[in-house]
Amino acid sequence: MEHFFASGRAVDVVLVVLVVEALWLRLRGQKWADIFPALLPAIFMMLGLRAALTGMAWPFVSIPLALAFPVHLYDLHRRKMLRRSS
Repeated sequence: MEHFFASGRAVDVVLVVLVVEALWLRLRGQKWADIFPALLPAIFMMLGLRAALTGMAWPFVSIPLALAFPVHLYDLHRRKMLRRSS
């Protein structure tokens, strides 16, 4: 189990689950424009975690984590705007 996490494979499983979730949401009628902003912060965080678990240099950890925040803020703003227009 230690190798499963140290190799980053655990993160790969989570990324596959996120892709499956995106496909499931699309099949349920959600638009890609609504799915991507919602899931992209999680994808960025998982990429940062994978970089940290596999011992990559700090930019490979910090950049995806830093990118997750503005995308998350955009998604929150977008959802707020969608609620106002409904």
